Amino acid sequence: MKTKLLLLSIVFTLLFTYFSFSVAKERWQQIDFDTTVKLQDHISSKFDGIFSYFSILGSAEVTVGICMLLAFLALLRRRWLAIPGWLMIVPATMAEIVGKLIIFHPGPPVFFHRTLLPTNLPSFYVHTNFSYPSGHTTRTIFIVTVLACILIFSSTNFLIKSIGFGSLVLLAVLMGLTRVYLGEHWLSDVIGGGLLGVAVGFFASVLILGRKKV
Repeated sequence: MKTKLLLLSIVFTLLFTYFSFSVAKERWQQIDFDTTVKLQDHISSKFDGIFSYFSILGSAEVTVGICMLLAFLALLRRRWLAIPGWLMIVPATMAEIVGKLIIFHPGPPVFFHRTLLPTNLPSFYVHTNFSYPSGHTTRTIFIVTVLACILIFSSTNFLIKSIGFGSLVLLAVLMGLTRVYLGEHWLSDVIGGGLLGVAVGFFASVLILGRKKV
């Protein structure tokens, strides 16, 4: 199991690197613009408020807080490898920030912004030079990937696994959709964040799952 997850982590890391290179070369500009326009044309503005509050689930405060709590629970259970596993969300977030600082990729212009979020969370007021990759997507996909791996390799019956896996996929899709629909990120930001989150999530799963076998 560990070998398979490590290989998947390496594959997605390479995919993220290649995709980041294509974004830096500005190959996604037209697709990004067209996707945002189509989503905003087809999704009513009456959903702006609901999706804006949904965005809080992907904030740094919520996602990192969840992982810190799970790391603490692992400490109480003396599952030593699971502790750094859950804390891998920190280097994932750092990689996201570095990407936003060095990859020239301006975010959507103001006229695309549809977020209605009266919140005092610090992360909503911290802005970097560029928008690639999406931090909300990176952190959400990280957690979704780890939980999906735990679910797949658990002894839970097939029905519960299917419902749980479907719920995780729905959460991931909605988070990515809201990032683009609300004009917070381009499609390429979401794809890049997803690849980064999956890559780190698979690596973290190696530590969190420990000695479980496929």
